[in-house]
Amino acid sequence: MFGPKTHCVVVVGAQWGDEGKGKLVDVLAERADLVVRYQGGANAGHTVHSSAGEFVLHQIPSGILQGAVCLVGNGVALDPETFFTELDALDAQGVKTEHKIYVSERAHLTLPLHKLLDRAREQRDKIGTTGRGIGPTYEDKYGRRGIRVGDLRNLQRARELVSSRVAAANEMLGLLGGAERADAAEHCKLLARLAPRLLPLAVDAGRVVYEALERGESVLLEGAQGALLDVDHGTYPYVTSSNTTAGGAAVGVGIGPTAIDAVLGVVKAYTTRVGNGPLPTEAEPGVAERIRELGGEFGATTGRPRRCGWFDAVVVRYAVRVNGLTGLAVTKLDVLDTFREIPVGVGYRLDGEVIDSMPADVERIGRVEPIYEALPGWQKSLTDVRRLADLPPAARAYLDRLQDLAHAPIRYVSVGTRREQIIEVS
Repeated sequence: MFGPKTHCVVVVGAQWGDEGKGKLVDVLAERADLVVRYQGGANAGHTVHSSAGEFVLHQIPSGILQGAVCLVGNGVALDPETFFTELDALDAQGVKTEHKIYVSERAHLTLPLHKLLDRAREQRDKIGTTGRGIGPTYEDKYGRRGIRVGDLRNLQRARELVSSRVAAANEMLGLLGGAERADAAEHCKLLARLAPRLLPLAVDAGRVVYEALERGESVLLEGAQGALLDVDHGTYPYVTSSNTTAGGAAVGVGIGPTAIDAVLGVVKAYTTRVGNGPLPTEAEPGVAERIRELGGEFGATTGRPRRCGWFDAVVVRYAVRVNGLTGLAVTKLDVLDTFREIPVGVGYRLDGEVIDSMPADVERIGRVEPIYEALPGWQKSLTDVRRLADLPPAARAYLDRLQDLAHAPIRYVSVGTRREQIIEVS
């Protein structure tokens, strides 16, 4: 993806998340000088397999495994406790992190009070959140009452801010019927403990990215969840609390949109989602279980089984449009190796009318009937394939059809979890 005229690339999920973005970032990071996470929080989970073992990363960009300098942008809801737990785990596994990871001074902190609120609301609303405090952190951010990394430079003021937030959170917990309460003193101790370790990593993220691009360096921007979980453009209200789409990348790191040269959308060769909300091409239970077992479809963060179904071209076309995708990466093609026939959702039928675009409201999305086109399977293992030309004809035809339906060219194809199993399409 990087080249003489391509210095800034965004990698974004083009379904409901869990598409394999971490694997693509891990591969692309070989050519990147700087890898930046632009939104989400510890609710994300990127699993990367390498010669050094398996790594599950929640907040640290997966480019850290390739030795790239990594940055957590201002658009991220940073959980500092789990951030350092993750950092220490990488160090213990022999991954060099010193002078390799930095955090935006403008990033908002996710604190224990946010997690208490998240869990209490989930008990009532059943949205399907991970309970990691992400939504309440963003609520504080946009309510102009959040606590940012840079606030730790003045601990007295930070203590006043957090004490005020704890009091308000406890009042809300009472209204929600929650039994737990936040402790202001414990929050103050937490901030005092975090400051000496977090502040040395705090930088002006936008300036760091801008100056890297000015020097002609390669910058990779990575999102956390998929496009259909975007708070504006996803299946609202069954979404995350931030802008996961490529437009959020510029805002979430502090650069102008004209700095972005290319946007790579990552999709599975089928479709999954975690949690509640519509999934138009969801397979019948027996088939969904088969896909789940073959694909290891269990959440990296929660362990929850993912709902599984067939490739939905309506969803991916929509993601192409709202992200301005310049290319696609199709992952987990090998999961479909044993299927004799593979349905592909090419459109929807709603109230007797055929539609080829995503309705805006979740009630109508929940009522659509998918229109399928059946494609022949290849019934042959793809795990040893290393070139597109060596794919069985039926597998190549499947990819060609997905590309035509999505209206975007396929740039990468994965046939396994290892780095060498990702094929770059020349």
